[in-house]
Amino acid sequence: MDRDVTRIWKAVLEGMKVAVSSGTFNALIRQTELVALSESGGKFICEVGCSSGMTKTLLEQRFYGQLAEELKRVTEKECEIRFVVQSRRAGEQESKSDLPLFTEVDNSEEVRRARLRLDFTFDNYAVSGSNQMAHAAAMAVAKKPGTAYNPLFIYGGGGGGKTHLMQAVGRSLLERGEGPVLFCTGEEFTNDLVMGIRNKDTDRVRAKYRKVKALLIDDVQFIAGKASVQEEFFHTFNSIVREGGQIVMTSDKSPAEIAKLEERLRSRFGAGMIVDVGPADFELRTAILLIKAKQRGRELDMNVAQAVASHVEGVRELEGVLMRLTTESEIKNEPITVEMAERLLKISKLADGVTRIVTPNEVINLISGYFGVGVQQLKGEKRTKTIAWPRQILMHLLRTDLELPLEEVGRLIGGRDHTTVMHADKKVIAMMQSDQSIHNQIGDIRKKMLTSQ
Repeated sequence: MDRDVTRIWKAVLEGMKVAVSSGTFNALIRQTELVALSESGGKFICEVGCSSGMTKTLLEQRFYGQLAEELKRVTEKECEIRFVVQSRRAGEQESKSDLPLFTEVDNSEEVRRARLRLDFTFDNYAVSGSNQMAHAAAMAVAKKPGTAYNPLFIYGGGGGGKTHLMQAVGRSLLERGEGPVLFCTGEEFTNDLVMGIRNKDTDRVRAKYRKVKALLIDDVQFIAGKASVQEEFFHTFNSIVREGGQIVMTSDKSPAEIAKLEERLRSRFGAGMIVDVGPADFELRTAILLIKAKQRGRELDMNVAQAVASHVEGVRELEGVLMRLTTESEIKNEPITVEMAERLLKISKLADGVTRIVTPNEVINLISGYFGVGVQQLKGEKRTKTIAWPRQILMHLLRTDLELPLEEVGRLIGGRDHTTVMHADKKVIAMMQSDQSIHNQIGDIRKKMLTSQ
């Protein structure tokens, strides 16, 4: 086993990037480092340096289990973590808590103030039939802000590239000197306004959003149903457009489908261009994998990219698979092959030679049908035995068979804490060991996982 602490911790951080939210990762986990690794009593003692006492406390209370799991995955041995307050190594550049993932530190203060990701540009945005119209509209806005399509409203399901496309517009505008640009989410706009009202500082908030030439609002549907927020956004919208500025918004629904959205905002949103981004097709998923691999300094073989793209539909899931492939390749010092991808993806060869992958959604739907419990009930809060037990089996299978991180399982099952997932996993294992009928039941479910279509 490679005991290079830098390599080990890099692999751990790669795993945590997709297991927790970007805000949590940047604020707490990104600033840590593995400063020492020793062996005692058949396990590794891992000394993890933290930037402050507060960070140390939060990591101990909230993320000990996940970090220990990632260390075990990488080192293939039980690990005990000891957090210590320690500055980063001398000469190592300090990370900013608001920097994007998968990028290097950027020296452009303007880009940083705009809160744009460095890798979200038109150059690395893959285009196919599902997003061709949205891409063309975004390019037109980047060339003629405030006149081409204002506002530009992009909607579609998660992971389709809406945020990437919107931020690409912002980057293009900055490169042409069309700033200032500001990117924020609907939730951040709401929180800023609430704090401004609480602190009697609404003038500052208004100046922040109204004195830009381009305002990029991600997940704008968040403001729906909040009267004071919609009022402020309405006036902000009018102020920017009146001054010739550009507004770009993304949402999971079209304006007509956003419940509790004021009619005057619905009218404003529809005054420009509304375009949708559909699910990525096979060719687009393949291209995205190749682009993401290149960004990470890897040349991915076309056969590998196609093998993954043929079995994974979600763009975010694609990035997670790529991260795991890259990590395994680095740890084992082996090239990324189709066989490695198939092993990681849990692709099973059936009797007729057909290959298929077990995905989280397949498992969720299988458990729902097997026990006659609705998907929303599995993800809900009810704890009756007829719901709680199938939910625990579901968490066990996602954790054990699909090897998903604890927090990812919790996120999939209604945003539960990782300790809840750990408890469910242990309970199912214990029940299988003590009750043969339950052992047989889980075995039956696993067979259905591999054969159900």
